[in-house]
Amino acid sequence: MTALLLFGIFFILVFLGLPIAISLGVSSIAVLLISGGITNLELVPDILFSSVSKFTLLAIPFFVLAGVIMDYAGISKRLIHFADVCVGHLKGGMILVTVITAIFFAAISGSGPATVAAIGGILIPALAKNGVKRETGSALVASSGAIGIVIPPSIAFIIFAVVAGDQASVSIGRLFVAGIFPGLLMGIAFVFAALYAKKRGLSSGVPGANNEVAAAIEVRKRASGKEIWKAFLDAIGGLLIPVIILGGIYGGVFTPTEAAVVAVFYGFIVGIFIYRELKIADVFKILYDAAVQTAIITFIVSTASLFAYIITTESIAETMSDTLLGLSSNPIIILLILNIILLIAGMFIDAISAFYIFVPILLPIILHFNMDPTVFGVIMTVNLAIGLFTPPVGLNLYVASGIGNVKIQSISKAIIPFVVAAVVVLLLITYIPSLSTYLPDLMGIK
Repeated sequence: MTALLLFGIFFILVFLGLPIAISLGVSSIAVLLISGGITNLELVPDILFSSVSKFTLLAIPFFVLAGVIMDYAGISKRLIHFADVCVGHLKGGMILVTVITAIFFAAISGSGPATVAAIGGILIPALAKNGVKRETGSALVASSGAIGIVIPPSIAFIIFAVVAGDQASVSIGRLFVAGIFPGLLMGIAFVFAALYAKKRGLSSGVPGANNEVAAAIEVRKRASGKEIWKAFLDAIGGLLIPVIILGGIYGGVFTPTEAAVVAVFYGFIVGIFIYRELKIADVFKILYDAAVQTAIITFIVSTASLFAYIITTESIAETMSDTLLGLSSNPIIILLILNIILLIAGMFIDAISAFYIFVPILLPIILHFNMDPTVFGVIMTVNLAIGLFTPPVGLNLYVASGIGNVKIQSISKAIIPFVVAAVVVLLLITYIPSLSTYLPDLMGIK
């Protein structure tokens, strides 16, 4: 009865158009009132505060701040230029530039929408100029931006480690490394999806072809070694960021939380003294943007924690886990069911909320089959990354739609090849766990 009330009120509020965070909080408080009266409300402040006062979560505001600094410092345009001189001359070179830049920026921001916002303004027009339909270019940027929560450092992995910590010991460092191969696989899959979409869009008689696509395609000449070296030196300030962050973590120099602080200071140094694009006058705007983004994440974490508290204390998670296990004893079937659940959830719920709702329910199933929880962390994160560019609530779609000046209906159609490509990668990651575990095991990260 409690489960029906909790999820029933939540989904009613979601379909009425309330934000996910509000829906989570209101449904949780309603159930607390119905089950225990007004006295149960005394629990709410304690749960909300304790959920966001964990030391590990301090990494989130600092990684968010680092990503904002990198954007203001002009790092994104330098990364784009470096990728362009390296592969821009190849057939479909601008598509490669987009994916490579997204991967580099993902290793800075740890956020999908932030990656789309940082690179979309430059790359969507550039893709159109190089013969890619604006809808396809916007879809490519939206999907490539989702790699931001898979490639380390990833805010999603930090949240997963915190939520899963009550049931299994999950290392943030191991999750970070485990996400590298899957993130790269997603990038490769998106390149093929974009090339396929571009070919269809350029073919005569294909529905949706337009004058912009039919225009002459500007092909970049192969850059000289001198040009590549110059672009590399210009971009090295940005290229060193993931090296410093990940090298410091895996070298034992600092923790992921401390690494986020190092990234902030490094970003200020690069922006002010190396690139000289960051002005003192920008500091307030940077702090404001980072504060707004952090406040949104923190609010979601706190209300989702309240929802997760009820799921756990009322034995809802245990009951639902047992029900799912009762469907089949075959781990292949169970994993397929879990993926379907998460793909559907990702279409309506943001990644942070999904972790708090589903980890208490699904992680016991993974542990029942003696699977590495790190693999499940990657599987779940890739599922929710797909949700970032899947209608109707995919945030990356709306960001790319606004930047590319494309109707949401058009980009929703154009995104289909990218969703298919991402699902293929998801199935590979699900049924070949070594794609996630090989690198951390090789490096001896537990």
